[in-house]
Amino acid sequence: MIGRKRWNRILRKFAVSVLWIWNTAPGLGAEPSALKFAGVPFTAGSTVQANAPLSAEEKTYAAQGGNPVPPAAVAVIATPAGFDPKRSWPVLVICSTSDFKRQNRNDLVQFYRRVGLAEGWVLLAGDGPQLARNDTAGWRSAMTLAALDALHRSFAGSEHWPVACAGFSGGAKGAGSIAPLLARYGSHMIGMYLTGVNEDYLSAGYARCRPGADFLSTPIFVSAGRDDRIATVEQQYAVAGLIKRTGFQHVRTSTFHGGHEVNDAQVATALRWFRSSQN
Repeated sequence: MIGRKRWNRILRKFAVSVLWIWNTAPGLGAEPSALKFAGVPFTAGSTVQANAPLSAEEKTYAAQGGNPVPPAAVAVIATPAGFDPKRSWPVLVICSTSDFKRQNRNDLVQFYRRVGLAEGWVLLAGDGPQLARNDTAGWRSAMTLAALDALHRSFAGSEHWPVACAGFSGGAKGAGSIAPLLARYGSHMIGMYLTGVNEDYLSAGYARCRPGADFLSTPIFVSAGRDDRIATVEQQYAVAGLIKRTGFQHVRTSTFHGGHEVNDAQVATALRWFRSSQN
């Protein structure tokens, strides 16, 4: 028979040994590796900002209109709780209006983040470090492409994640220019959310960028406020008609009680439609 004191000593030594093995064995007892976006650590469920270097081609876009070209864009990403980059995530690229000196990241936070994260989307925006001298389509394209580059460098396989664009008012016009460009650069486009839009920029963007006939099957959700006096319901339906005439096959229009604004319920409906279109 082993005495109680000796037995207690044996148990203490055993416990110490198990603890040492747990703390030193590879992958056991260690803190999970930190997520990083463009080298900046972050946790799932948060919003983080990082510098995203501009490629030579992106600098050419940024210089259009005589803009001084910065070395890097400012990329902002918001991720859902439970974000695991080993999985595939839909990415919502934000385009803001140039009115009131707004930037893409402003709209990401104020108009889309809450609903987008609740629907399980990653949200992404790219801007210049300062406001552009001339806020051209080339400038917006350069900064958005740089943000996507940062996403792809940060998470292996993310170049295959499905992408949609969202824009309100002038941002909807911007989305019409940027979405075809993203498709031409290889993004798997699954949707465009256009709200408060009174001009069709998408048809011209498609003709200019030539992303291929498959792009015409991209779902497009046009959301119109019934009391909108800046982009009336009639104007927005006319935009949808022009887009259909260009050859886009899946154009959906929807109205809501409200004015010139982004409607949360409509955003959620559009994002669900985009995801279901992949099935």
